[in-house]
Amino acid sequence: MGSALVTGASRGLGAHICRRLAADGWAVAVNYRSDADGAAKVVADIEAAGGKAAAFQADVTDEGDVARLVSDVERELGPVQAVVANATGPQPEVKAEEITWQDHLDQLTFFVKSPTLLLQAALPHMRRLGGGRFIHIGSEMVERALPGFSAYNAAKGAQLILARTWARELGPDNVTVNVVAPGWIPVERHGAADTDGYVADVPLGRIGTPQDIADVVAFVASDASRFVTGERITVNGGYTTD
Repeated sequence: MGSALVTGASRGLGAHICRRLAADGWAVAVNYRSDADGAAKVVADIEAAGGKAAAFQADVTDEGDVARLVSDVERELGPVQAVVANATGPQPEVKAEEITWQDHLDQLTFFVKSPTLLLQAALPHMRRLGGGRFIHIGSEMVERALPGFSAYNAAKGAQLILARTWARELGPDNVTVNVVAPGWIPVERHGAADTDGYVADVPLGRIGTPQDIADVVAFVASDASRFVTGERITVNGGYTTD
C-alpha cells in the first residue's frame, strides 16, 4: 500500500479524513497551506493511535508547490496511491448581477485546477503501483442550487464532470476516480450556524458529522470499492438524492 495524500487537512473534514485513513493502515500525508500547528496536531493524533503520518506544507493551487509536495510525500511516506482533494477557499455569496469572471476563476482554481495538478503529479506513482484512488470532496450544493452561489455551484458541477471523465480515461490504469459529496457538515469554517431548518428536511432526522464523511471516503479509498468509479456518493441523510 502506498501513501494517502489529503489536501486542506489541518482541520475540519480533512483532519477527520486523515485520522480515519490512518486507522485503516494508510500512511497519511497531512497537507496544509498555513496552519502548521493544526497539521501537527493531526499528525500527533494519528501517531498516538499507532498510525503513520507527516505534515506537508503546500499551496495545492500552485503547480510548483504540488510537484514538490508529491515528491516530498514519496520521499518520507512512500509513493502516493490515494489522493483526497479536499482543499477549498472562501465561498462568498454573490448576487448574479454582481458576479465577476474572477469570482468564477477563484472557485475553479480549487475544484478544477488543483485536482488537475494533483492528479498529474500523483498519476505516475499510481501507475507504478498498479492502480490508485483519486477522491474529490464534492457538495450537495449542485442540486440545491442556492441563489448567490453561482460561481461555487458551477465549479462543483465542473468538478463532477471532471471526475467522471477521468474515471473513464484512467480505468485501464486501475485508477478509480469518485466524488464524495457531503451535505451540511458543521465544522470550523461554518461557525455556529443554526441547522434546525436544514435538519427538518433530512429524512434520517439529524445533521451530518465529519465522521459520516470520513467513513465513506475510507470506503472509496479501500479495496472494497475496487469496482466503483465515476460515481458521486452524496452523504447527507437523504436531503437530496442522486
